[in-house]
This record gives sequence, C-alpha cells and structure tokens, in this order.
Amino acid sequence: MNSSIRKQPIPPPSHPKQYRAIGLIRGKYQVSQEQLTRGLLLGSNGTAIDAVLLGRTLGLFKKHLDLEQEHLWVVYPRTKEESDNLHVQIVGVWEPETLSATETPPTITVVEPEGKIQNGYFSIRGEVIFYSQELEKAIVKIKQSPRRESEKTKFFKLKLKGTLPDKPVGHFWDLDVQLQGETLVIQGGMDIGSLPKKKPFPKREWGKMPGNDSTPIPKLKKPPLRKPSLSRPIPKKTSE
Repeated sequence: MNSSIRKQPIPPPSHPKQYRAIGLIRGKYQVSQEQLTRGLLLGSNGTAIDAVLLGRTLGLFKKHLDLEQEHLWVVYPRTKEESDNLHVQIVGVWEPETLSATETPPTITVVEPEGKIQNGYFSIRGEVIFYSQELEKAIVKIKQSPRRESEKTKFFKLKLKGTLPDKPVGHFWDLDVQLQGETLVIQGGMDIGSLPKKKPFPKREWGKMPGNDSTPIPKLKKPPLRKPSLSRPIPKKTSE
C-alpha cells in the first residue's frame, strides 16, 4: 500500500465549487455547567472559543475521550451575528492512532500533503460577498446542503481577516485560512471563478395590470359621501 495514501480530517473538495468551512483546533473541551453539548474549546495557545458539540460525537466522549487531555478537534467555524465573535461546532476528533475511521467523522482515504493536518488550519470555500482592502476584511457566504429534500437550502456568513486580489466580490474562492488567536486570517487562496448574478425582481408600475403594461387597472369610483340626516323633533299636538 502506498504510504502517501492515508486518511485525512479535511479531504479535497468533491467538485470545484463545493462550499464548505472546516478546520482543526488542538485543545481541551471544557463542558459548561448547564449541559454537555455546550462549552469552551481551550486552545493550546491559551484562547477560549465558544463551542457546541454536535449530537453525533457524543458517542466519542462516552467511549474514548479523556477531556483532561488535549485533542485535535475537527470543527465547523461560525461568526456570531450579534458580536462578530468566532464560535465553532465540534463534529469530530482526529486521532487515527486510537480511534477507528468509522468513529472519527469526517475522514476519508485520499492523497493529501501532511501539511494540511496542522493546528489552526481551516479550509474555507464560498462566495466573497464583501471585501475591504483598507480594513483587511472579507465576508464569505457559504451554502449549507439541506439534510432532507423537504428542507430549503440555507446560507451563513463567515468573517475573515486578510487581503485578496482586486475585485474578489462575486467570485467563488478556495481559501487557506489560519486561526490566529480568535481570528481567522487568510493565508492564501484561489479564485475559482465568478458566480452568476441574480436578476433583479421587476418593479411593478402603479396603474398597470401585472404581465401587461398596456392594460390599465380600472379605477374604482368612490361612493359619494352621505351627509348625516338631522332628526327633527316631532311637534306635539295641542288640544283644542
């Protein structure tokens, strides 16, 4: 068996414009007092990042993991809308020497350089919808595949720090990102190509029938206002 073929925590994309945001953080998971699935990911560099443990990884905690030890966690990054702070969703742990491939999602057998398995590395793939060279800030829109056919496709926005070539907005980018402290910093990337622009919704003119600009909408005549009738007193008959 070729020694260059091995399991990797972050596989190559399945197609050129595959959306994703996934990374690796080495540290300890500190469980909150309220519940097991929420806590802090204490990084080796001393940072503390809000973390959520997805349900499918609960079996790993109960069977194999010692939370007093550091682990290389496989995480999905998210940006909090109210504070712009980074938080992560824990989806697995990368320890092939102690765990089987079926117990460490997501893993796959691929040819990939070992440099990708490093603490703080993130693979971000999506559409750049905002970029400021002065602020060194980029916002990437990432599409989430629905779990069920009945569900609608969802999107989320991830904020990154760093610089990109001119006019990156509206293009799909494959970005190599490194976690520095609590900030995701762009290290490099590839412009995969522009995405089709959405057609603006046509404006409807008042007084026109929809679908036929030449047919005016008939105006309804307002009924005349009726003056309230004043009641007159009935004269009393006088006796003769």
